[in-house]
Formats: sequence, C-alpha cells, structure tokens
Amino acid sequence: MGRVAEIWASFSAAEKRNIFFYIAGIMMYKLGLEFFNGSIATLASDRFTTERAFQKLGAAQGIQQAAQCVGAILIAPLVKRWPTRTVLATSIFVFALMTTILLIVDGSTGGKIKPSSASKPVYGHWNPNLIFVVWTLSGISYGMVELIRRVIPADIVGGNVSKLRRMDATVHIFYEVAGTAGAFASSSAISRLGNNYSFLLTPVFFVAAGCIWFVISSLNFSSTEAIKQELEQQGLANVDKGTKANNYLVQIFHGVVHFGQSVYLGSKLVLTNRRFIWLLPSYALALFMHRFLESTLAVAFAKRTLGTSAWSQIIVGGSNFGELLGAATVLVLSDVVTTPLPWLRLDAVALNLVWVLPSFATRAQKDVSWAWRVAGSFIPISFGWAAGDVSLAAYIQSALSDSAFSHKNISALGAVMAFLYSTYIVLNAVLSYLLGKVLDDDFTQHKNILYALKMVGGVHFSVASVIILASTLIPLGAIALNPKALGTIGAPTQAPSTDSEDELKKTDVTEQAHIDRPVVEYQ
Repeated sequence: MGRVAEIWASFSAAEKRNIFFYIAGIMMYKLGLEFFNGSIATLASDRFTTERAFQKLGAAQGIQQAAQCVGAILIAPLVKRWPTRTVLATSIFVFALMTTILLIVDGSTGGKIKPSSASKPVYGHWNPNLIFVVWTLSGISYGMVELIRRVIPADIVGGNVSKLRRMDATVHIFYEVAGTAGAFASSSAISRLGNNYSFLLTPVFFVAAGCIWFVISSLNFSSTEAIKQELEQQGLANVDKGTKANNYLVQIFHGVVHFGQSVYLGSKLVLTNRRFIWLLPSYALALFMHRFLESTLAVAFAKRTLGTSAWSQIIVGGSNFGELLGAATVLVLSDVVTTPLPWLRLDAVALNLVWVLPSFATRAQKDVSWAWRVAGSFIPISFGWAAGDVSLAAYIQSALSDSAFSHKNISALGAVMAFLYSTYIVLNAVLSYLLGKVLDDDFTQHKNILYALKMVGGVHFSVASVIILASTLIPLGAIALNPKALGTIGAPTQAPSTDSEDELKKTDVTEQAHIDRPVVEYQ
C-alpha cells in the first residue's frame, strides 16, 4: 500500500480529480466490454453451424481486429481538433449505439430473453452471418475508443514521463479489476438471459462511462506535444501534415497513407536490425497467443467439452485475474526487474500450461467446477503474458524515444508499433481461421475436440513457447538471467544528412537504458 500511496501523492489535486473520473469511466467501459465480447463470442459459437462454428468465429474476430485500425485512422484527426475527453466520450456513445444493433434485430424478429425454465435461448429469425457486420461496426468504434484512451493520459497529466508511467500503472490495475469482475458477471448473465440479451447492460455501462468522462477537465489540452507522442505510437501523428486543408476526408486519406508508410518503414527497421527483430515473436506472437487463448480456446473448451458456452467467461475471468496480478507485480518489482526479458521468459514457459486442456478434456464432466479449474490454470499463463506485455512495451518506447533513426514524416516509435500490431492482426486473422477449422473438423469427425486440443492447445502453444524463449536470447546482454540493461538506441554520433529511408538503419548503441512511459495495451 505504501507504493500506491506514493504514486497517488505524486499527482496534483486537479490531476487526482481527473484521474479519479477517468478510472471510474474506464471501469464502466471495461465492464460493458466484457459483457459484449463474451456474449458475442458465445453467441457466434452457438449460432454458426456446427461444421464451421469456430472457423467463422476466428474469421469474425480477425475482421474486428482489422476494423479497429480503421477506427483509429478515422478518429485521429478529431483528436487534434477537440479536447480528448470530448472525443473519447462521444466515441463511447457511438460504441454504445453499435452494440444495440443486434439487440434491436433480435427483438424485432422474435427473439426473447431466455425464460427461466428454458435450457436454450430463444433467438430471433435472423441470419447468423449478421454477426460479421455487428463485429465489424463495433470494431471500428472499438478502435476509436482504444486510440483515444491511449491519448487522454497525456491530456490529464501533460508530458511528465514519470507521472504518465505511474498513471498508466494505476489505471491498468483498476482496468483489470473491472475486467475480472465483468467476465465473471457476464457468465452469469449469459446463463440467465441468454447470449442474445446478456449484453443488455453494455450500452448502459458505455453511456455511464461517457457521462463520467465528460466531467474530466480539458485544462491540459494545450499539451499538444504529449498528445502527438501518443499518436506517434499508432503511426497516426501526421494525419494533417503536408496539407492546409481542413477537410476531414483529406485528413483521413493522409492518415491511411502515413499508417501504410509506418508499417513499411517499421518492417525494415525491425527485420533488418538485431536489436529489434526479436520483438516480432516476443510482442506480436505473444499477443496473438494470449488473445487466441481467451477468445477461441476458452470458448471451444466450454462449448465442446463442458457443453455450456457461457462458462467460457469464467475461464476468461481467471485469465483477467492473472493479468491483474501480472501488472501489479511489474509495478512493485520495476526497480528489481529492469528489462522485459525475465517476464518474457516466464510468459514463454507458462504457455506450456495450456496442455491442461486436453488433460482435463479426457475426464471433465459437464459441470461448472471444471470451468473454474481451467480458470485457475489460466491465471499463471496470463500473469506471465501481462507482465511481459507491460514491460516489453516500456522497453520498445525507451529504446526508440531517443532514436537515432530519422524520417521526414514517420517516427521510429510509430513505425515499429504500427508494424508489430499489423503483424499481430495478420497472425490473428489467418491463424484463428485455420486453427478454428481444426477444432471444427475434429468435432465433426469424433464429436469431441480432444485431438484438436492436443494440437491447437498443446503443440501449438509449445512451439510458440520455444520461439518466444529463443527470441529472448537475441538482444545484446540477454544471456543473463535478469539483465539490468539491454543495448538501446542513443543519440547519433553524426546528425543524419537526409530524410531517406536508408537513414532508418543508422544506429549508435549505448549501454545506458532510457526508461520511458510504457505503452500499455488494454483488452
């Protein structure tokens, strides 16, 4: 508690007020998000045909991830025009509206809240492929909110690096508290209301979040440099650069162009440099494994093995609790474990715990107690991932914030983050679809998914574990069990003479590790 008190005391009275309302709003947002994501995932697994249920589920989730990028591009110009609290609150209202589409369609076509005596929900007469449309539209809104959520801390505390890091850590902990509670509560809601109406509270939570965020003051809106740095992390800092036009569509076009440039230059920077190539498996692959674990494997085990898709949210709740513990541990041990490598190695080793799924599947009964056992098994897995994710994000920004790389329009940080996240989106879209097909084929042939769990949940995660573990041996100084510093990018010995892409390859290694604000991913 002393550490928490120290963090809280570092903020001014006005900052404390804004942080309080921001955290209150973000907890409402996370609660609504857990209800929505859990309901739609289980609804998709129930409504899609048995032969292609998880194949389609993977495809829909991949499309939603791509839609998030579209949402981020659409909202970036607005962040530079209006106070971020206003844009954030408005975006969450739009998100709330998107989540009501399926409720309206289901109700207007004969769907009803699950009767207390019924064993299955009463669905309306609508084409299940509508889920693709709903997930795409909600993904765009989701991307809008997620981008602004990363920008608003700079609006609240300005460009003070220390305060930004502390605010991120504090917000992350409360965010995961809400995520854990929301996952468990949504499981109960799905069982009682049916997964076609269990997210009735999502628009309510979202509207509550928007109303709370409107209370945040906009006194620090003049801190444009801090906000620009946040947009750079998404490769969207220059949406209005190079044009004097105020036309929104023109700025969107520039956003698309600059995002594409960021991905291209980021790929060159990562793939041609030893100091960054290890980030590809350690960040993009690790992120995919965690998302696949929660969004597909948890649902598949609950649906195909336990017979009740709603119990997947119990499993996700255990995963969220592991993330909470991981984020809190990194905060407490930040002075002891100064690089991301120990956490990444723990994450890689913990991935092998997914082998409990095929083991449980051989003797699991259709009882909720087995969902709780899997949830307990997911805690250490997500603990390792969250600790690795937070600390790795801090390393990426610290290694590139004072970068010797230069380009006329693109920041090195924005390029690397855009490439890594785009790689994750491609992995998620392709592998979720293919691995979902393995789950469907096994169930069609054998009426169980035991073999699929061994391959998709066992071998698949063990191979990823080896790849991630091997990648942690690549950086300079990585051989130590707990390295105190890795080679980072320092100031160039000679200023770059051009703005060409070739300048992106010029580096100067220093032994001094620059600590900057972590780019925390909230999901």
